[in-house]
Amino acid sequence: MSRAERASSEAADWLIAQDDGPLLPEDQAAFDAWLAASEGNKAAYWRLESAWQEADRVCALGRGTAVPLLGQDFAQPRRKWLPAALAASVALIAGSWLLSPYWQVFAPRSGKPAAVATHSYATSVGMMKFVGLQDGSRIQLNSQSTVRTQITTGRRQVWLDKGEAFFEVAHRREQPFVVHAGDRLITVLGTKFSVRRDGEKVVVIVLEGRVRVDELKDNQLLRSSVIAGGKIAMAEGAATLVTDRSQEKVDDALSWRSGMLSFDQKPLPAIAAEFNRYNVKKMVLASPSLESIRITGTFPADQPDAFARLLRDAYGFEIAETAGEIQVSE
Repeated sequence: MSRAERASSEAADWLIAQDDGPLLPEDQAAFDAWLAASEGNKAAYWRLESAWQEADRVCALGRGTAVPLLGQDFAQPRRKWLPAALAASVALIAGSWLLSPYWQVFAPRSGKPAAVATHSYATSVGMMKFVGLQDGSRIQLNSQSTVRTQITTGRRQVWLDKGEAFFEVAHRREQPFVVHAGDRLITVLGTKFSVRRDGEKVVVIVLEGRVRVDELKDNQLLRSSVIAGGKIAMAEGAATLVTDRSQEKVDDALSWRSGMLSFDQKPLPAIAAEFNRYNVKKMVLASPSLESIRITGTFPADQPDAFARLLRDAYGFEIAETAGEIQVSE
């Protein structure tokens, strides 16, 4: 069994164990040690974990509809088909690794330049996705986001074309990890941070470590800022503002990763816009006077109707729902 096959097989064993419920302390310690033992272990585990989170999502959306997998049905309890499905995935991953365009990077044909594979990942409204990279890094895509990735032996690059993504970067001293977001270039060696891009506005939130944010124009470096853990950088045009935030503020800004939205004295129009990022049914503020309302709290991102009812109960606003809108008015 190759190293990649062994890592995938062990990753499958851990996922099956975790599916039975929380690990015992000694098992959790063993799992943490296995995960930290190699970048290959991390990549194998995150790749399988991402696949089964997506399978759970399909199951939840299409429960009762037969989706064949190894002669099974997603609508059956997950525990019944998980071991066989994971085993099939181990074989598939091992085989696809050898056939992958990435293989050409490490073993190019003699006399020909190595091919550089670029992969694209995208999410629709309300969808989130985990992407495990072969270097052990991990990307979590937020709703309505698009990234492209390109990994070579000397450089790891990601283009955030739109939306928001959280990056957990495997530390590799000789292989920088670079995120392109508009005219900003974010460079790290290994850390945890998020990047949000709305047109030319870029927001960088650093959870751990340090990142460098470069402003480019016509591929020429204009200025750089170093952002440490607990800080947020907001960049647009020629301006870059770096602010110190408490750990609580940083956690609130990243609450979308667990399906929640946290606000601290946020104007109601901005809150409505946030909910609209995650939902097909849009929240519409029909009265100009609502723009002065500020809200503090944490709410499920996929429940704008529940949030609207809270507004009705707390402020006495009128709520009118249609198939595509939740209208709020005085």
